[in-house]
Amino acid sequence: MAFGTEDYTDLTDLKAMLGITSSADDDALGVAITAASRAVDHATNRQFGLTGSAVPRYYTWKWESVDRRPALAVDDLMTTTGLEVGVDTGDFLYSTALAYGTDFDVWPYNAQADAKPWTHLVLRPGAAAAFPTAARGVEVTGNWGWSTVPTIVVQATLIQAGRFFVRKDALFGVAGSPQTGSEVRLLAALDPDVRVMLASVSRPWGAI
Repeated sequence: MAFGTEDYTDLTDLKAMLGITSSADDDALGVAITAASRAVDHATNRQFGLTGSAVPRYYTWKWESVDRRPALAVDDLMTTTGLEVGVDTGDFLYSTALAYGTDFDVWPYNAQADAKPWTHLVLRPGAAAAFPTAARGVEVTGNWGWSTVPTIVVQATLIQAGRFFVRKDALFGVAGSPQTGSEVRLLAALDPDVRVMLASVSRPWGAI
């Protein structure tokens, strides 16, 4: 899984959530946003921004099937524009092309209606070539990621970015004061609420 570079929230929303009006900490807040965005990528095993243009990625077929047809797990796709597939014919020369709608379909079939990405390419009967079992045997060129960042991902990023930002005031992992009863331990993990939020949009590790 390749992770993205796009931030999933912005400085204005984070400052509003934290009640910050000064611009003195803008640089630190920006770093917290980017760090939280990448933490979300890692926690979900996905990227929620788009690559912006069609770029190639390489995959090894793992003997998967969908509807009893060979299926190749790929990174998230939300558009078939520019989607091209080449099969290795030896020495990583991807000269046998497979055409979308002729040689393969995208799956889950109802993903677009659910505003979710396609995660597999499924061969049609009579396809020009099969998926080879060789390592890095398939080259897929596409525009990877999600066309719109889900609201739940935006909110999760805001919460985690807020935690990252205040961590600078708790170098030993404890915020607040025991004298006032406001002591809070900052866990060396994602915020528990963030984990709950991201569960519905997470992709299992090893799925690709």
